Amino acid sequence: MSRLGKLPIELPAGTQARLDDGFIIVKGPKGELKTKMHEIIKTEITDKEIKLSIDDQTIGKNKALWGLFRSLIKNMVVGVNEAYTKKLEINGVGYKAAVSGDKLTLNVGYSHPVIYNLPAGIKAEVQANIIVINGIDKQLVGEVSAQIRKIRKPEPYKGKGIKYSEEILRRKAGKTAGKAEK
Repeated sequence: MSRLGKLPIELPAGTQARLDDGFIIVKGPKGELKTKMHEIIKTEITDKEIKLSIDDQTIGKNKALWGLFRSLIKNMVVGVNEAYTKKLEINGVGYKAAVSGDKLTLNVGYSHPVIYNLPAGIKAEVQANIIVINGIDKQLVGEVSAQIRKIRKPEPYKGKGIKYSEEILRRKAGKTAGKAEK
């Protein structure tokens, strides 16, 4: 039995949820999200909460889906009420970023600027050497942040590159061959 799956999801004021042709749609002040539900999961929606359940005879991976879908729906409810945010930090001499419309331009040590097209529903801001990614879809915010980080991963010697602001880099010592005793 899933400990997480059996917990109800509370709907804050101004948030509505409904089932429509196998999809659950959550609408709130920041926008609307929808996801396809698995057929073994039964959904019960009231004005104030969403409850998910499965048959008692369900076995194996299907039981794991119960907790998964509860987490996905909870993330949707939180996202349409308060946007998700990820912060990326740029380190390196001459490294910089700029946003114009839905394009993020990165100058991160290549011979040319790298232009990243932001998907619909994602907004980016640049504050000095910090890139702030905002959006209502938690999965999309994380995916965009990972793709931007992948453009120039931080290297372990000087720490140059793009890293998450809360990420801790393991730094390596440089060469010590010239300092050896003779």
